Amino acid sequence: MIIIFGGTFVAGVSPYVLKWNEGFLVLGTQFAGGVFLGTAMMHFLSDAQKVFEDLTQKEYPFAFMLACVGYLVTMLADCVISSVFLTQSKKSGHGDDVELEEAEMGKGRGNGVTPQSQHQVHAGSNHHFANVASASSLGDTILLILALCFHSLFEGIAIGVAEKKGDAWKALWTISLHKTFAAIAMGIALLRMIPNRPLLSCAAYSFAFAASSPVGIAIGIIIDATTQGALADWIFAISMGFACGVFIYVSINHLLSKGYTPQKPVQVDTTYFKFLAVLLGVGVIAVVMIWDT
Repeated sequence: MIIIFGGTFVAGVSPYVLKWNEGFLVLGTQFAGGVFLGTAMMHFLSDAQKVFEDLTQKEYPFAFMLACVGYLVTMLADCVISSVFLTQSKKSGHGDDVELEEAEMGKGRGNGVTPQSQHQVHAGSNHHFANVASASSLGDTILLILALCFHSLFEGIAIGVAEKKGDAWKALWTISLHKTFAAIAMGIALLRMIPNRPLLSCAAYSFAFAASSPVGIAIGIIIDATTQGALADWIFAISMGFACGVFIYVSINHLLSKGYTPQKPVQVDTTYFKFLAVLLGVGVIAVVMIWDT
């Protein structure tokens, strides 16, 4: 418990220290997207489908269906948060920024719009959209943390229900290695979603992620003692399938597609470097899965 908690917590907080490095965030965001995408497809989806095959004889792609549900629920939450915040912005008087910008772009200088007023319109519109994006990112952050904690909880259970001491150490090695990369990716992803969050918030997220596996180990020991393994398998399969969809949505729609926009030009901000970062993230998970239990 101490090993897996300490390693995960330190790895989760570490990207905050490197927040000033623009090149690190540009490539780190793509690396995190690759880690989450690889984790969703190679780890969550495969494990969920394997458990469903053991639990039921009915031939139905339960894991894939739940992954679609997780994706759609995350997308819906994204839409709801954005629309609610947009409505609140309009009520507070900021909703006219978009219309003003469109009028300024359509009429231009013919209506006597000065460069200063153009700048004010653009500034107001950018501020409005930044607020909407921030609200959307907050919802995605909560879903991401919940998905990570559910995942880590059941990985801890795998250690707690190990039949032999050697199996427990093997599971600990595999899960610790995976959680270290996942924690780094989580820290980078949170920096991308909420760039100005305080250190205390960063530590709180990392603490929740790090503590979930030790809690899972304790639950696994209890389950092993009470032999209630079937129920845990059902919960594991359903949560992993759902988490797969959450990870796919976050990795594609927020990390890989949007990426991190540096405030000043950096040498590594090219498509080739970004591709190599995504390739490294997927490759890391592919290698870790060799020892997956």
